[in-house]
Amino acid sequence: MTTRWSALVSGAGIVLALALAPSITRAQGADKTKPVVVMETSLGSIRIELDSERAPKSVENFLRYVKADFYAGTIFHRVISDFVVQGGGYTASLRQKAALFPPIALEVKGTSKNLRGTVAMARTDEANSATCQFFINVEDNPSLDYDPSQPGPNGFAVFGRVVAGMDVVDKMRAVPVSPGAISEAVPNTPVVIKAVRTDEAGR
Repeated sequence: MTTRWSALVSGAGIVLALALAPSITRAQGADKTKPVVVMETSLGSIRIELDSERAPKSVENFLRYVKADFYAGTIFHRVISDFVVQGGGYTASLRQKAALFPPIALEVKGTSKNLRGTVAMARTDEANSATCQFFINVEDNPSLDYDPSQPGPNGFAVFGRVVAGMDVVDKMRAVPVSPGAISEAVPNTPVVIKAVRTDEAGR
């Protein structure tokens, strides 16, 4: 198991806080039939289009956490500049938040690839263990995709994509980090998710 892959299955949190930001316009190529969430972070706002057609269980799970206001005050606790930014499970005081809902089944067959700008569920070594944590791919990461030649469930389920705010994600990937108790690349200054909510007007 590689260090990078291990980072995503360690159980450490991946979170995005979303909030409606009027100054952000809808991105080119976004699908008006798909749900959109707006994530407001301490570095700016991000709009994420959710793929409820190809990853319905993952999207439903994510939206349950959004509607519960779970992500407000959480951080991006693992930032690897040429891999992913991960969040959703820790507060700024580095306290882990307990999941609110049962884990979901791994949903990878037929879902999108882990390309730059896609959003996927984090999980433990157990395939069917994803809860609140997620990550944004900052590069194309084919090693995280489902591989049908491998035995058993594998890969990481992509359930959305950034349609506006990749400049904010790129700011995240550039922040100084240090090894810490919760990950090998903890931002020296917390990158906080201030709020997350659905953007019904942006559909």
